[in-house]
Amino acid sequence: MKEGTVVKDSTPVTKNVWDNRTILIAEDIDLNFLYLKGLFKSTGTTVIRAQNGSEAVEICMGNPKIDLVLMDLQMPVMNGYEATRRIKMFRNDLPVIAQTAYVLSEDRSHAKTAGCDDFIAKPINKEELFNKIEHLLQQKKEIRS
Repeated sequence: MKEGTVVKDSTPVTKNVWDNRTILIAEDIDLNFLYLKGLFKSTGTTVIRAQNGSEAVEICMGNPKIDLVLMDLQMPVMNGYEATRRIKMFRNDLPVIAQTAYVLSEDRSHAKTAGCDDFIAKPINKEELFNKIEHLLQQKKEIRS
């Protein structure tokens, strides 16, 4: 390389929204959870699992460090819609992203009515998911500032 040549780093700039974050993944299917957990491996976030909606509510009540919930809408015991409604009663500022295999517009509307801040269809695309998470966490950070 010649002296004085400027080399641009092609690595995307991150907003540091992942540092010391805790994400709750509410997912009853083991394979889906393991896939999602694997997506977060390189981010440095702490991942917690709830296997049903009732458990998600309990975990959110007992852990104020949770920064975001990735909520499956179709779960046993309590579905994700009801779990989100209950979580938003005591943690209205906690971002919740609905995840579901059902992608009808009425499903999106129902998720929004329940209090979900965003929606992602399965199979989940990592880039799309991370963009949604970064956007929501950045919004949350700006609101606190």
